[in-house]
Amino acid sequence: MTVQFYQPEHAVTGPAYSRWFKYLATTVTIALAAYAVRIIMQFPLANYGFGIKALLVFSAAMLLISYYWFLHSATTVNQNGITQTWLYDKQVAWADIRSAKMIGIPYLSWIFPPRLIVRTGIAFTTFNGGNEMLLVEFAKVSLAYQMKA
Repeated sequence: MTVQFYQPEHAVTGPAYSRWFKYLATTVTIALAAYAVRIIMQFPLANYGFGIKALLVFSAAMLLISYYWFLHSATTVNQNGITQTWLYDKQVAWADIRSAKMIGIPYLSWIFPPRLIVRTGIAFTTFNGGNEMLLVEFAKVSLAYQMKA
């Protein structure tokens, strides 16, 4: 039988990234796409080797994949643990958590809200919260594990 140190009162699910971060990601993606169009028009890419073409295609694919997941990623805190969807999902069970702490970037929390850093054994996992309900739950988790230590 494993002892669970923290259990949320109710499940909380929300976007992993804030609205302002999504606006910033959209702006950067549009700017990079416009720059790519400019490069394509300015340079004869057909004259370059396969490696250069592959690098450009994979770079564009990674940009689009990252952008998609910035818009659609969700974080869930429930009785099983914490989960965040992404290209590959992150999940940590309550029984595996050794410590938890919130960190943020001073003066930029309106774009980059604080993140929850969870330590499990020798690994660290970062979870993003894009709304107030998730950030409140992150604060509860962080306080519970600070009091544990």
